[in-house]
Amino acid sequence: MKPRHKKLAVITAGVTALGFAAVLVLNAFQSNLVFFFSPTQVIANEAPVDKSFRIGGLVEEGSVQREQDSTTVRFAITDTAEAIQVVYTGILPDLFREGKGVVAQGKLDSNGIFRADEVLAKHDENYMPPEAALALEEAAKAQRNSLIQ
Repeated sequence: MKPRHKKLAVITAGVTALGFAAVLVLNAFQSNLVFFFSPTQVIANEAPVDKSFRIGGLVEEGSVQREQDSTTVRFAITDTAEAIQVVYTGILPDLFREGKGVVAQGKLDSNGIFRADEVLAKHDENYMPPEAALALEEAAKAQRNSLIQ
């Protein structure tokens, strides 16, 4: 084999290996990618069923129900326009309260109930995830527009 062919073979093998590594990395990113949806988007069927995603908004006033002898909690997340029922089994963050911001990660079941694996509460009165703040702002605008018409 000529030196030129050896060099071409090495370059081809290197590009192939680099391409294979890129495919593996992109596949790992795709399987760990978690999207954010507002309750209005979930009601509009924009969220995937049986696939993990995040939902954010405010904990609806009067919606928190704790099961006796269990760590299971049921509550509703709202963006002031729509609300989604959430079921979570585990210990809630200390800052979890009705009327406060929350982001939950989990899956929407076939009954339209969000089964949360993780619940995150805002950590101080000035912070809200950008996606949740935007969703609340858009829902408030839509609500104002519907009142005007």
